[in-house]
Amino acid sequence: MKKLLPEPAHLEIENITVAYNGTPVLRDVSFRVPHGTRVAIVGPNGAGKSTLFKALVGLLPLRAGRVLIHGLPLGHHLDCVAYVPQREEVDWRFPVTVADVVMMGRYGQLGWLRYPGKRDHASVARALAQMNIAELARHPIGDLSGGQQQRAFLARALAQEPHVLLMDEPFTGVDAATQEATLALLDQLRAQNVTVMVSTHDLNLAAARFDAVLLLNRRVIALGLPKMVFTAAHLADAFGARVMQLDGVAVVDYCCPPE
Repeated sequence: MKKLLPEPAHLEIENITVAYNGTPVLRDVSFRVPHGTRVAIVGPNGAGKSTLFKALVGLLPLRAGRVLIHGLPLGHHLDCVAYVPQREEVDWRFPVTVADVVMMGRYGQLGWLRYPGKRDHASVARALAQMNIAELARHPIGDLSGGQQQRAFLARALAQEPHVLLMDEPFTGVDAATQEATLALLDQLRAQNVTVMVSTHDLNLAAARFDAVLLLNRRVIALGLPKMVFTAAHLADAFGARVMQLDGVAVVDYCCPPE
């Protein structure tokens, strides 16, 4: 894998292997990301994008390797990695309000048996306002549209005040306004030097709006500037499909598998 990002890195993944039911999904994955970088993670279905995110927040154990943030292993920082899962992984029938969901972003800083204080409520209010859903604070989360639910989970991540934000397919199944609000949020987080990693199937979006692309298919195929990663050779390696050029960007032709 060719390393194209500058040093030093503040998020370091070193030779990690992650398995489901004993079968490795990610094997010997290593990469480094400077703090404040916006990275798109691209790869076919089953490539391990969601698995990577879950490993980075401790939802899946590492079979091998380690993850370092600011040079320290996971768990040494106070809830500094926020994770926005795919919408289909959330039980929207759970009886909580939008404000309850956003307050969940504060739990890591509250600790056990502590109640939210003024600072926590203020953080929640700011996050709701930032995502333009303050008027929905008392609505049940299940009553919201897909775009509104996405905004609520982004607000939860903001309330967490993360150093690293992971978003799994945030642009899938949402309206154009929510997509633009999400991209605007990424711009704001860049100014705050927050590292953002987003999985997406939209190669043109990845090329246009991200600092770097991580091309993944159970292993790291390439990491670096979009124009260096989105080559025909790299995409064929990742997707096992023909590629074509569209507006100067290499994209996958899913209809035509290699002969």
